[in-house]
Formats: sequence, structure tokens, C-alpha cells
Amino acid sequence: MGIEHSELTPRQLGYHFPAEWEKHSATWLSYPHDDSYSWPGTLPRIFSSYNRFIKELSESEMVCINVRNVELKSTVIHDLEQAGCDIANIRLFLHPTNDAWCRDHGPAFLINPGTEIPRVIVSWKYNAWGEKYPYDLDEKIPSLIGKALDIPVFYPGIVMEGGAVDFNGKGTLLTTTSCLLHENRNAGLSQEKIEDYLRNYYGVEQILWLGDGINGDDTNGHIDDMTRFFREDAVVTMVETNKSDTNSKPLHDNLQMLKKMRLTSGKQLDIAEIPMPKPVWYEGQRLPASYANFYISNKSVIVPVYRCKEDDKAMGILEQCFPDRQIIGIDSTDIIWGLGSFHCLSQQEPV
Repeated sequence: MGIEHSELTPRQLGYHFPAEWEKHSATWLSYPHDDSYSWPGTLPRIFSSYNRFIKELSESEMVCINVRNVELKSTVIHDLEQAGCDIANIRLFLHPTNDAWCRDHGPAFLINPGTEIPRVIVSWKYNAWGEKYPYDLDEKIPSLIGKALDIPVFYPGIVMEGGAVDFNGKGTLLTTTSCLLHENRNAGLSQEKIEDYLRNYYGVEQILWLGDGINGDDTNGHIDDMTRFFREDAVVTMVETNKSDTNSKPLHDNLQMLKKMRLTSGKQLDIAEIPMPKPVWYEGQRLPASYANFYISNKSVIVPVYRCKEDDKAMGILEQCFPDRQIIGIDSTDIIWGLGSFHCLSQQEPV
């Protein structure tokens, strides 16, 4: 059901990308299996937190997991049972991957409720953040999931990653110039042309641009490490109170941009500021530790925490932002060595 050259785009057909807090039918993951790229020398250390993430998800929605082969499938089932997961709410798919970052290589699900085909998939091109790592298997994942679910798949033909964009579900998309305008993605495409693709293949009306990303982020500045919608007219954004920290200026600059932004209604954004965690280092490398990389499930908000005093403050702020959901902190100190956390690892499938 792939749609390579449809005369009509998802937007023209009435589809849009919903906000993450809207009801999910499932969350998709790609189970980690290779320590060559993301967790060299430390992969076994991530699974206590990773499997707890799956356990929390399975309590309120189906968890669909891409696994590379039958052997890994058996191991995953055993490990998830040991972790106390609700196995009845977990489905495993034999979809080989290079790496675990399903937010970026997974499908973008768009919806048009009440129609004969209420969901479609957009399969953007994926090049591992500018040819940084192998990606031949990862790039096939949206097509494999479309086939497994019997859902039409659109192919825009340009590079895009799920972590580079955030949505309010009411026509507004938030992103960064440092990522989407980087020459290692779509060299030769102007900002105006990229905006055309965003509108047509995410079904949005408005694109709001921030600037540079945080230190240690090898994606060239994904929005999901900095600023996230928590309501259609409100965002949380990371701030760095230590002015000597390299994250201080880009986060300050982005905050000033947010304050000047207006939605299509003319309304100014409500902004909740969250202080950055203490810097996390591994083997001399600054890691992109951030509380903004939370994931909104059907019943909870799952937040990466980093064994520092700032964790409690971040959790408290998010409790105020999401009064209808439980705020759950899961240690991400080992996971962040892979240069991402729970939002980077997951992709929601809306109802």
C-alpha cells in the first residue's frame, strides 16, 4: 500500500499528526541489540531501565517492539516476563534494525478520524542524522510496519526525523533551524521548501523555529531535548542557570524566541521552565542529558532522571503541567550514553 507519487498529500486528504497526549493504540520500540554504535561497552547496563520503561507502557497501552531475529524475540519475552511486564499487552515483530532509536527511524502516524482509512503512515527518508551510523535496516521500518498493519504509506522523499519535530495537535509544529536546515540532511532545500513538506506531510498549518540544540546531542539539535508542547498553547523548555555552562546561551536564546512566538490564534505561548540536570559525562564526553526527553503514555509521563538534586524539581514542574497523568521518573544515566532517552526510543501509534 505504499504511495510513492500520490497526487494528493496527507494534508490534502485531511490527515494530521496528533499531539502525543492524545490517546494511543500502541507505542512502538526497536529493541536494542548492538553495542557497536549507541552503547559501546555498556549495552547490558541499560536493560533494567529500558525494560521498566516497557513495563510502565504496557500498563496502559499495547507495546509493539521491532526485534531483529527469532533468537532475540525469545530473549526479549523472557526478560520482559522477568521484569513484570504485562505480556498480553506486548507484540513482537521480526523487523531487523540497526539501532534502537524508533522516534527517528519509525513511522509517523497521521490520523483522519471517522474516515474509511483513519490512519496512514508517512515514511520520511532516514540517514542516521547525517550519515553518522549505518541505517540500511532502520530506514525500512516504516514500510514494514505499514505492511504489518495494512496501513497506506506515503513517501515524501526527503530526510526527516521524529525527534526533530514536536506538535500541539492543533496545527502547530515546533522545530529547530540547527537540525532541519543542516546541510547533512537535505542540502539544496530552502527553509521555505522544507516548510512546504512539513505542512503537506504532517498536516500542520504553522511552523515555529528555534535555534541551536544542547551540548552532546549528535542529532544537530533535536527539539525533543529542549522544548515540548504539554498543551496546545503551552510548552516546557529547558533552561541552564549556570551561565558558564555551554548550554546556557542556546537555551537562553531559545527561551527568548519562545516568548515572542504567537500561535495561529494570536495567543502567546505559556512557558514552563525546567532547569537542566547536572552535566552527565562518560569517558570525557558530555552527554545530552535533559528532562525534555520525556514520553507521554496513555496514563503517565515517563521522565528520564539522572541521580541528581534537579530530578525532583523537574518532576514537580511536570506534575503541574500534566495534572491528569502520573509522573514516573526512570533512571536514564546509562541510557543517555547512547545519546538519547525515552522519547528518542519510542514512537506513538494513535487511535
